[in-house]
Amino acid sequence: MTIQGKTVGFLGAGNMGEAMIKGLLEGGLVSASAICATDVRGDRLEDMARRYGIGTTDSNPALVEESDVVILAVKPQIMGAVLKEVADAAGPRNLFISVAAGVATRTMRAHFGKPVRLIRVMPNTPALVLEGVTAIARAEGLDPGDLETAQALFRAVGRVVVLDEDALDAVTGLSGSGPAYVAIVVESLADGGVKMGLDRATAMTLATQTVLGSAKLIRETNLHPGQLKDMVSSPGGTTIAGISALEDGGVRRIFINAVEKATQRSRELGKA
Repeated sequence: MTIQGKTVGFLGAGNMGEAMIKGLLEGGLVSASAICATDVRGDRLEDMARRYGIGTTDSNPALVEESDVVILAVKPQIMGAVLKEVADAAGPRNLFISVAAGVATRTMRAHFGKPVRLIRVMPNTPALVLEGVTAIARAEGLDPGDLETAQALFRAVGRVVVLDEDALDAVTGLSGSGPAYVAIVVESLADGGVKMGLDRATAMTLATQTVLGSAKLIRETNLHPGQLKDMVSSPGGTTIAGISALEDGGVRRIFINAVEKATQRSRELGKA
């Protein structure tokens, strides 16, 4: 199964749904006429239809009946109720892809109450600017090409990795929550610049571009982060003085603990 020529339905038209719609349209993978969305907010659907030219409906079962691929983009707290609502409409035609954090495939299958083709994924918010990263969990009960379809969909909004489902909690702790960690880094760097006399706008520009450029440099050169650090650190210079301050504050331990705590919380939510 490929995405070309298929209809794609979005159960939920929030930020992630919009990011995917934008990526699919800009990448030319799917036409606007082949996309439909539902949402509890009528004004949101009107806005999406106006901005992207997609179809909308207020019926979740009707969307499932008309879609080859169904993106489950509702809040984890209401996933069970939504799946029970659409269970009768679900059939062999549908490939369901869930972006809900912490909701295991076994839980979703139980709500359907019958065999379905289902893939669980974990994207992150940089998908909004088509620079996300998505982990796709391998699953049983799929048709040939289903995994490739999921990969094509999420490559439209960034990069993709394929993992076993039991790794998705760690993915949530790292890349799912990671944009918030990076936002704190950017804000802190800018605060440091302001403390040293820079105006806020200039400090923010310097901080955001430094983080963006450094990440791109590591990605595109395959440099180990330690190599980049050594490239910038002259003997007795300014950078090594700053690094010393970071190490005094336990920066590595703090980030490692953040990923660990977020992973543990994801596991707790999944059990709940």
